[in-house]
Amino acid sequence: MATFDSVNPARPSEVIGTYPTQGAADVDRAVEAAAAAQRRWARVPIPARAGVITRAGEILLAHKAELAELVSRECGKILLEAGGDVQEAVDMANFVAGQGRGAWGETVPSELGSKLCWTTRAPIGVIGMITPWNFPVAIPSWKCFPALLAGNGIVLKPSEHAPTCAAAFVAACYEAGVPEGLIQLVHGYAEPAAAIAVHPGVGAVSFTGSVPTGRKVAAAAMETGPRLVSLELGGKNAMVVRPDADLDLVVDGAIFGAFGTSGQRCTSTSRLIVHPDVAGELVERIAKRAGELRLGDPIDPSTDVGPVINRASADRIAGMVADAIAEGATVACGGNVRHAVFGCDGGSFFEPTVLTGVDPHHRVAREEVFGPVLAVMEIADLDEALDVVNSVEYGLSSCIYSRDINTALYAVDRIDAGIVYVNAPTIGAEIPLPFGGTKHTGNGFREAGARGIEQFSQLKTVYIDYSGRLQRAQIDTPGPGLGVSPKGQAE
Repeated sequence: MATFDSVNPARPSEVIGTYPTQGAADVDRAVEAAAAAQRRWARVPIPARAGVITRAGEILLAHKAELAELVSRECGKILLEAGGDVQEAVDMANFVAGQGRGAWGETVPSELGSKLCWTTRAPIGVIGMITPWNFPVAIPSWKCFPALLAGNGIVLKPSEHAPTCAAAFVAACYEAGVPEGLIQLVHGYAEPAAAIAVHPGVGAVSFTGSVPTGRKVAAAAMETGPRLVSLELGGKNAMVVRPDADLDLVVDGAIFGAFGTSGQRCTSTSRLIVHPDVAGELVERIAKRAGELRLGDPIDPSTDVGPVINRASADRIAGMVADAIAEGATVACGGNVRHAVFGCDGGSFFEPTVLTGVDPHHRVAREEVFGPVLAVMEIADLDEALDVVNSVEYGLSSCIYSRDINTALYAVDRIDAGIVYVNAPTIGAEIPLPFGGTKHTGNGFREAGARGIEQFSQLKTVYIDYSGRLQRAQIDTPGPGLGVSPKGQAE
C-alpha cells in the first residue's frame, strides 16, 4: 500500500509519522466495523457513555504536555497555543459528559386528557467526520465526544497534515473505555473523504474545512442521501474600531486575532475597519508590534509566530499580498515568505503583515487568506463600516471596539455573523456556547454548547395514551369552557 509522511512544517525533513494512503475499500471496512460496534454501544446507558468521555478527558489532561508538543511539531502551533488546543479537548470532554445526566428532550402538555407527550434523542448510526489540521485535537473532540454520547459509531478522516495528532486523540478514547472498533481512523487525501461522504452506511457527515471543499462534500452526500450534513467552513472576520475605542486594547486584540496561530484559524482577524481619526496612530502601533514578533521553532517558548502549514500555503499567501499591492494597497510591515528562521531551514514562515489602503472590493478584503495578513480599511460612518463587515460571503466572527454601549449593541444587532465580540478580537470562543456562522460559513448547525449534539442525533417524538379509548388529536380537543372528566376524557 502507498504511504505518505506527516512532517514538521518548521523543518520538513523531520518526519512525524508515516501513514497508509487509503481509499474507498478501506472506508467500507471502517464503516462496517464501526456499525457493528455501534449497535452494542447504543445499548449502553447514556450516563455510562458519559463516564467514558469523562475518562477520556482525564487521560488527555494527564498527557497534556506531550500532546501539546506533538501538536506543535506536527501543525506548527507555538507551544502555548498547542497546549490550549489540548485543553479545549479536555474542557469539551467535561462539558459533554455533563450532558449525559441532563435533559435528553422536552415534555409538553397534550391537548387531550390521559396522554403524555415528549421528545428524546436517538443515535444516527455511523457518523463520518472530516477534520482539518489547524485544531488537530480540539476539533475531533468537538465532533467525537457528542457523537459518542449520542450512541454513534465514528469514521474519522483527519487532515493528511495532522494524522498523528488524530491517532493520539483516538488512542486516548480507547484507553478511556471506548469499545473496540467504535472509532475508525482512515488516512489519506481526497479519496477516503469522498468515500465517506457517499457511503450508504454513513448516516451523517460532519465536515470542517474550506468553503469549496465543503460544497463538494455536501453535494455528494445529499446526491446519494438522504443523510444529515453539517458544515463548518471559512471566515473573513472583521474588527471594527470606533474613534472612542481603547487603542491599547485594540492593539493587543489585533496582534492576537490576526497573527495568533499564524493567522490559520477560521476565526482569525482578517480585516481592520477603522475610523480615520485613529487609523494613523493605530496602524503605526500594530505594525510596530507585528514587526517585533519573533518567528521561529514553535517548540521554542520564545517564539511568537510559527510556520504556516507548508510551502504551498506560504506561496498562496504571498500571491494574495502581491495581488493586494497590484490593486493599490501598501505594505506597512511584513509581506515576505521566509524559509530559514532560527535553525528551521526549509520551513515555511510568513512574516506578520499589515496592508493599508485596502478597498472593500479588493481580493484581500473579500477572500479568506488563512495566513498572518491584516487588511486595513478606513471608514468613518458606522453604518458604512457595518455594511462592509457584512459584504463578504462569510459570516463566522466579527468584533467591535467602542466605549459607547449604544454603539456596541447597535453593531451587535446589525452584524450578520454567528459570533460577535465587543472589545475583544474575533478569536476566543468558549466551550459552553454554540460555535458556527451564517451565510457560506455553514449550513445552520452549531458545534459545542448544548446544541452541539444536534448534528449527531435524531429527534424522536413519543406519545403515550392511557385513556383506554381512541382519542383523535385536533379532532377530540375540548372547546372553550369544557372540562375534563375524572377519567381524563373530554366531556
